[in-house]
Amino acid sequence: MASVIKTSSASYEIDASMVPGFLKWIEHCNNGEAALVTGEFLPFQIDNQTVGYIGQNFIQHLQSFPNVFHLTPTSILLHPSLQTADIITRSTAVGVALSSLKEAGIITGWRNELYPVLKSFYEPPVLLLERAAAPFFGIKAYGVHMNGYIKRKADGEILLWVARRSATKLWPLKLDHIVAGGQPHGLSLAENVVKECQEEAGISAEVARTAVSVGAVSYTSIKGTGLGRDVLFCYDLELPEDFQPVPVDGEVHEFFLSPLSDVC
Repeated sequence: MASVIKTSSASYEIDASMVPGFLKWIEHCNNGEAALVTGEFLPFQIDNQTVGYIGQNFIQHLQSFPNVFHLTPTSILLHPSLQTADIITRSTAVGVALSSLKEAGIITGWRNELYPVLKSFYEPPVLLLERAAAPFFGIKAYGVHMNGYIKRKADGEILLWVARRSATKLWPLKLDHIVAGGQPHGLSLAENVVKECQEEAGISAEVARTAVSVGAVSYTSIKGTGLGRDVLFCYDLELPEDFQPVPVDGEVHEFFLSPLSDVC
């Protein structure tokens, strides 16, 4: 039995027997939902709104910074002096504390990239946080993920460009989208798509700007002792049939073409 799946530019069939496999991984990616109601994570609140969730194991490290964080039995707040401060003052104070935790080996994979801390994407940020600390604070972390494909003129078949990740990066040698990256503070989604296309696959800005927004995927998952609350904005990009992506920034080991039916 087959079901028809529609994308922004094409329709194709998948075997319905694949659905249980999809559901298995959807459940796996959302394995953090239950932890939000067990008390394992406490709300991280700024300006009277919950912007993250912090695990008990990490809370003990925040106790070393009483001038930055105010801990209560039910939530984690900023110190009263920072609750009324501007975003730069808040971010600087939190950044100093996080740098200490980096030096202590508590926070690893430092990126020198700031993520906005906010309740929802289109609201102004209340804090800027080092990307590596995002799961420790359980903030919503946004990103862009893009499918790059060709439509073969000879028979109309759709083939997807698949990336195999670098052996030295997170998820070594695993398969990935042709382009994917976190959404840093200060860039629009469209600007970030162009940046990531150039950095990861050598796709020109002119071509990258033709990418089509097709929706978003969100999940809540356990990441070590932290919580990944990720929202991925998804794009499709039709590429010329003779286009060859090139690894540029070292994130990808290789690219290869695969029939869409095989990827699904």
